[in-house]
Amino acid sequence: MISIITVNYNRKDLLRQCLDSIRAQSFKDIEIIVVDNGSVDGSVEMVVRFYPEVNLIRNVRNLLFCKAQNQGIKVSRGDFVLCLNNDCILHKDYLEEAIYTAGLDRKIGMVSGKILRSDRMTIDSTGLFPGRFGKAIERGYGEIDHGQYENPGYIFGVSGSCSFFRRAALEDVKDRYGYFDERFGMYYEDIDICCRMQKKGWRCYYNPSVIAYHIRGGTFLRGVCRHRPGFFNLPLQFKKIYIKSRCLWLLKYLHCVTM
Repeated sequence: MISIITVNYNRKDLLRQCLDSIRAQSFKDIEIIVVDNGSVDGSVEMVVRFYPEVNLIRNVRNLLFCKAQNQGIKVSRGDFVLCLNNDCILHKDYLEEAIYTAGLDRKIGMVSGKILRSDRMTIDSTGLFPGRFGKAIERGYGEIDHGQYENPGYIFGVSGSCSFFRRAALEDVKDRYGYFDERFGMYYEDIDICCRMQKKGWRCYYNPSVIAYHIRGGTFLRGVCRHRPGFFNLPLQFKKIYIKSRCLWLLKYLHCVTM
């Protein structure tokens, strides 16, 4: 079984599209968990009314991504776990292709697919890599998809927007800060968990047939800023979280590479 966990905060419009794409999957042995971080826009009511199959966790306040995602993983029962942003839409064969890919090698702890933007032409990510000074690099970010990333193979890690994990790998890296390191809150938690899995001997495999569509920044950015995702368009409170997470990851990264 595959457990799909989505964290939501006041974006019932995006959440509905996301859940509809999950319902449309060709692979049906799934459980769906929505962790709502204290939404006041009717998100909870929508899930209760229209998606009775969803296991809904209701938080009274915004716990940010890592803590909420960890809540979902903790109660999930699947052999595989898809941590899915609410601003993502899955191709109908996403889960079928992902679980096939994971079966290629028992040491595959992460599966990365081709994540496109909502125009379905621009690449959002074809895998996550640590760059210079530990900067998280999304391969192909912003490029038009001309088939330049059609070769499957082993890579470093998965984008945090759409992360497919083997449960055994998640349990292997869990520590006192959780599966995802809750000190991050949000941002850079994806490159961190990928690094920890690599250190434990788990591998990541890229399959271009594992396709999803991501509204980059859709969860927090609105209006014109949604079309110009990036640090300078973030609300002030999220800029502060980003800087804190960047510094924390840099410290962890430097410790890792000097050991």
